[in-house]
Amino acid sequence: MQISTSLLFDRASAQMGTLQSDLARSQAQLASQKQILNPSDAPDQAAAISRLKSIIGRQDSFASNITTAQTRLNTEDSTLGSASDALVRIKELSIQAANGTNDSTTRAAIANEMQAMRDQLLSLANTQDTTGNYIFSGSKTKTPAFQTAADGSVSYQGDQAKTQIAVGEHSTVNMNRPGTSAFVRVVRTAADGTTTGVGFFQSLDDLIAGVKTGNSSTIQRGMGEIDSLTSGVVLARADAGSNLNVLDQQNSILTDTKLTLKTALSSSEDLDYASAITKMNVQMTALQAAQSSFAKISQLSLFNYLK
Repeated sequence: MQISTSLLFDRASAQMGTLQSDLARSQAQLASQKQILNPSDAPDQAAAISRLKSIIGRQDSFASNITTAQTRLNTEDSTLGSASDALVRIKELSIQAANGTNDSTTRAAIANEMQAMRDQLLSLANTQDTTGNYIFSGSKTKTPAFQTAADGSVSYQGDQAKTQIAVGEHSTVNMNRPGTSAFVRVVRTAADGTTTGVGFFQSLDDLIAGVKTGNSSTIQRGMGEIDSLTSGVVLARADAGSNLNVLDQQNSILTDTKLTLKTALSSSEDLDYASAITKMNVQMTALQAAQSSFAKISQLSLFNYLK
């Protein structure tokens, strides 16, 4: 078999081109720190990497939702705690007011402090979160939960809708709470046995009015209703605390899941520097050998032996 000079040159050139291409790829991998430079290099592996990144992205979204929910629920928990303290103080004042030895001046002073506590409760019921949304208005987050009419009566302006936020693949928590589920109505029984529902602030206003006039029956009724009002606030706070515990647990689960996913992604995507550098050194040696041998072979000529 005869090999022409042109064929020899073509083959040597092609071999060196392949070696240079392999070396360039190794250099690009080291520069990018990635195993795969183009999806076409390893379609199955590229698809797996894309899928892992998508899953990690969802986990990051869940983590962001958890942070948002924790901030909102911490605000709610703190607000309800303050509301509970205010109701406890009102109960203490109503007990003082029930003392028959109080004169009108003492009752007026007690009523004034109770009124201040009542106004504080109204302010707490209209608490806004860090984004300016009212936390007890249901889905009507831009509307104050409770508004005072011209006659002094207070009514709920929100709705009963609850907004849920995803904090996991199959886990959600409530992001809001209707004001009427925290600042509850009480059932009042009349002398004839009929019952009516009385709003949270109406109950407080009636109690304060009874303290001002010294009406012992109204004060006693109000003291019983304060227990129901306090119970509603305490139960709402307990629910908020339960949701915070759920978020803490879910956050731990997400942290573990993300660690596992990122480990798998690193195994599929990140470059093994030790093996990559060793491979590049081998490729450089092979290219240098090919270039050296080609340089020597290219100088061979039959005319060197015909002199």
